[in-house]
Amino acid sequence: MTTTLLELSINGESHHVAIEPHWTLLRVLRGELGLTGTKENCLEAECGVCTVLLDGKAVNSCILLAMQCSGRSITTIEGLGDPEHLHPLQAAFIEYGAVQCGYCIPGMILTAKSFIDECGGRVPEEAEVREALSGTLCRCTGYQKIVDAVIAAARQRNSWPEEAERAG
Repeated sequence: MTTTLLELSINGESHHVAIEPHWTLLRVLRGELGLTGTKENCLEAECGVCTVLLDGKAVNSCILLAMQCSGRSITTIEGLGDPEHLHPLQAAFIEYGAVQCGYCIPGMILTAKSFIDECGGRVPEEAEVREALSGTLCRCTGYQKIVDAVIAAARQRNSWPEEAERAG
């Protein structure tokens, strides 16, 4: 196969990766760059566990060609926060007990972040949150704690790190 050198902006850092043209972003993130927070499951965009942010919008990395991401900003769960400085969504998921096995949580959190950003400071209703998260499947919970965590994080939206950076 023919490889192509690709430059990707992931979590604010530039990465140069030799890829084959048919490789998905999921393969590059996990296999080439070791960013295993993005999970692999169905490989058909049915479960949402592979969700990342592409230019701030939630996308399924299992069906997105890595080559389509050149010149765009990719955020994985590793880029959202770290153990010493959790993103408010991550903290809310812990506070509300929304994390069980954890497999779906990276995709769930990134989907929630994209959705809350789209709300533009408005706190969404429970039904809206459920609809927004409907593309990410969780086998462990009844979703209520996840929904509660997302609403709680949306209420604190103006204190999120990226909001503080924009204001200051």
